[in-house]
Amino acid sequence: MTGLVLNRLLPTPCEETDAVGAYAYPAGTRPHLRVNMVSSVDGAATLGGRVGTLTGPADQRLLLLLRALADVLVVGAGTIRAEGYGPLTVGPDLVDLRTQHGQGPAPRLVVPSRSLDLDFGSAAFTEAVDPPLVVTARTARADRLHAAQAVAEVVVLGDSAVDLRAMVDLLVGRGAQRILCEGGPALLDGLFAADLVDELCLAVAPLVVSGAESRITAGPPLPAALPLHLAQVAERDEFLFLRYTRT
Repeated sequence: MTGLVLNRLLPTPCEETDAVGAYAYPAGTRPHLRVNMVSSVDGAATLGGRVGTLTGPADQRLLLLLRALADVLVVGAGTIRAEGYGPLTVGPDLVDLRTQHGQGPAPRLVVPSRSLDLDFGSAAFTEAVDPPLVVTARTARADRLHAAQAVAEVVVLGDSAVDLRAMVDLLVGRGAQRILCEGGPALLDGLFAADLVDELCLAVAPLVVSGAESRITAGPPLPAALPLHLAQVAERDEFLFLRYTRT
């Protein structure tokens, strides 16, 4: 057990289920891209401009578990800036789980950013277990490229914007089968538009915030609404944990 026990409501109601089993990646060799997001009951993806103000203890424990299950963690530059990411680490209770899956001590951070408007002196880069992978476009300024290359591996994919499909192909080609993304909204919109998302994990916080906060996606409308399958519903500490898969 990981210390996080959920009350599962669907597909088969049960009083308690261990989150490790509930969120195990599908068996097999096909790559799987999972997105983990949180929103209020009325659809706000931030509160006061930050995601962290929406979360609670159970949601935070699940976030850490999902990171521990993943080979790589993809996070957009805006989310890195807003949430103050530090180096990715895995708690001692989950190290054995990663060892069993043949994974290293922590997932590698992957940051797509066309402008490279990032603080490369932050702990997310300077204290990382493995140097992060930064994926950018050909229009990135030379001085920002130089700053990124001092603390990260930098790959250029795309002309004026990061080619997200090429980025995922690169990760898969390097052996990353379990890919986790934590947004933000613009990145998630791009992943859905490129038809790259296999699974959406959505934590619904027991809050109503109103106002003009962002949604979990932000960008142009999709050509057609994308249907999803509700694969799992669980509850803990009044948070609802929804897991949607592609139909």
